[in-house]
Amino acid sequence: MISDELQGNLEFLRDCLSGPLVQKFAVDCRNSSSKLKPKRRKRSIKDVEHESGTTATGPPAEELGDFIDYVAHELFSSFPSEVQSLSYSGIQSDPRAAKRFIDPLPTVVIEQVLATVSPSVAESLEAYSLLDSQADLPRFLVPVLQEYVNTATAAPPVWSTTRASACEICDRDWIPLTYHHLIPKQIHAKASKRGWHEEWRLNSVAWLCRACHSFVHRIASNEELARNYWSVDKLMEREDVVAWANWVGRVRWKAK
Repeated sequence: MISDELQGNLEFLRDCLSGPLVQKFAVDCRNSSSKLKPKRRKRSIKDVEHESGTTATGPPAEELGDFIDYVAHELFSSFPSEVQSLSYSGIQSDPRAAKRFIDPLPTVVIEQVLATVSPSVAESLEAYSLLDSQADLPRFLVPVLQEYVNTATAAPPVWSTTRASACEICDRDWIPLTYHHLIPKQIHAKASKRGWHEEWRLNSVAWLCRACHSFVHRIASNEELARNYWSVDKLMEREDVVAWANWVGRVRWKAK
C-alpha cells in the first residue's frame, strides 16, 4: 500500500511511464492489423487487445490505462524509499542526495535502482512485446527513471509566473484576478522561525477573484491560513469554501 504522502510521486512516475507505453502501442497498431495480445497469459494484468472496432490510434483506452497503472505501481513499489520520496526540499537539505539524483543520473545510482525493480515489471513489458527480452529493461527504463527524478526534484515555479486563467476557487474565467499569498506575508518570519514551512514555499500564491480573496480572509486568521490552509487544495477541503465556490461561481453579470 502506497502512503498518501507518496501518491504525488507515484503520479509523476505513472505520467513519465505513460509516454513511451502509449507511443509504443500506437506504433504497433499502425504497423499491424493483427490483434495486440500478450505472448503468454498473465494473471496479474488485463489483456490489452486491438479489438475489432478499435480505432487505429491504439488498443482500448481503459485497458491500456489499467496496464500503465499496474506497471507504475509495480515499479514504484520496488523503488528504494529514497527514490520514492524524492522532492525538491529533500535534495536541498541532503547534500548526498543532491549529488546522486542529478541529470544525467550516475551509473551507480541507475544500477542500484534497477537492482531493486520487481521481476514482474520486465515480465509484463516483455509479455506485451514492449521489450525484445528482459535484458532490454535498462534501455527502456533509464529514460523513464531520469524523467521521474527530474520531475520529482524540480524547483517550484517562480510564483509570479503561475497566473491562472480562472479563479482557483470559483473557476470563473471572465473576471479580474488578484493574487492571494497562501502564507500571508505578515506571518513569514514566524512561519520560518517555527519551521511551519520551508523558505522556498513562503511566497506561494493562488490566483483568486476579489470575492473569493476576501472570503478566504474572512474565514481564517493569517496564522490559521499559514498553518492549515497554505494551498488551494487545503482550502477546498473545507465545506464552507466548497459551498461558497458553488454559490459564487453562479454569480454573473453582463458586460456593459
